[in-house]
Amino acid sequence: MKVLILSTFDTFGGAGIAALRLHKALLKSGLKSEMLVQEKKANNKNVHSIANTWVQKKLALFRFAADRLQFSFYEKDKSARFIFSQAEIGVDLSNNALVKEADVIHLHWINFGFLSLDSIQKLIATGKPIIITLHDMWTFTGGCHYSKDCTNYLRACGNCLPYLKHPYETDLSRKRWNKKAEVFGQKNLTIVSCSEWLGSKARQSSLLKDKKVVSVPNPIDVSVFTPEDKTNARKFFNLNPDKKYILFAAMKVSDERKGFAFFKNGLEILAKQFSNELKDTELLIFGLYDEQDFSGIPFKINSLGRLSDMSTIVNAYSAASVFVIPSLEDNLPNTVMESLACGTPVVGFNTGGIPEMVEHRKTGYVAEYKSSEDLAAGIYWTLFQAPYETLCMQSREKAIRDYSEESVAEKYTHLYKEAKGN
Repeated sequence: MKVLILSTFDTFGGAGIAALRLHKALLKSGLKSEMLVQEKKANNKNVHSIANTWVQKKLALFRFAADRLQFSFYEKDKSARFIFSQAEIGVDLSNNALVKEADVIHLHWINFGFLSLDSIQKLIATGKPIIITLHDMWTFTGGCHYSKDCTNYLRACGNCLPYLKHPYETDLSRKRWNKKAEVFGQKNLTIVSCSEWLGSKARQSSLLKDKKVVSVPNPIDVSVFTPEDKTNARKFFNLNPDKKYILFAAMKVSDERKGFAFFKNGLEILAKQFSNELKDTELLIFGLYDEQDFSGIPFKINSLGRLSDMSTIVNAYSAASVFVIPSLEDNLPNTVMESLACGTPVVGFNTGGIPEMVEHRKTGYVAEYKSSEDLAAGIYWTLFQAPYETLCMQSREKAIRDYSEESVAEKYTHLYKEAKGN
């Protein structure tokens, strides 16, 4: 059996990384897997691109720009520009050689000018089994990737207050919902959610409530993401091996959904209540960020910059005493999985797929949603009160048990066979 994975990205963003990791896991398991992306970034012979020439790459860039420009006329403000996808621009892949050779077509995150809803409809029309892995809520909404507090997707979308400039009953979100109802009304679809949280929302949604929805997590190579000695990891970054380090991934801190404000407030609470105990505690930040965002934070900041080398990333997780993810809405964050695999406990809010990954007081601390006070309490507990070595060991065990490549590949192989009728 040959599986074709379709994804806009193969490295950029959590969804692209997750799709590539699954592709590699399937290859290791012995399954025939190919991956087709908008523009290839990874160095993998089984990853193919629709943009190989200079002209094709410019066309891909044009489609992306046109896709975003098209939505800019509807957006409530600039903050919505990359959180809503109407999927009207894309490429017809129904006659692509890899599509024709595939026994099963597996869609991942396909927005930003790669596949339109018409493109997906043509793939469904090939009659081949279609698997769709949800990396956010887009597949069952009228266009948003995360709905915030809106529940219109339970009915038929429309009146999109969070993202549209002029929301009304038959606005853009209703029009795209109607198109999705037409496209996803087919029978040969299997929906996979990376978390039970997202799966439950999909099952309740008006678009997917009659579809088969199963939950399978993203995989991680636990032989790559593995604990390094903390003393050595800290020396790698010229850090003091005797201090405690709070790790934070500075990805789009301006994005309200990432919850940075709650993290910042939590640190201020910690510094105020436990100044003496925390005198040897510092922050580790990786990713790109504006220094102004961290002004006034009462801890020394050690910036690791943007990390791409895998061994350096592993050292960053291993150097940390705790990884904090204050996201307010997230599916199954790769960063949490990576931290656990490296044996570093995680503190995050009780939202999205995070409580499925972080077992409260076993692999970290699950804080009350949007409570800076409880987030601070979780960080303090992990650093000073928890049976720390046990916490680290259980974090690693959790990653191996639930997210290893072997475990996830086996689950997907069963799904592929079932979808194909084998």
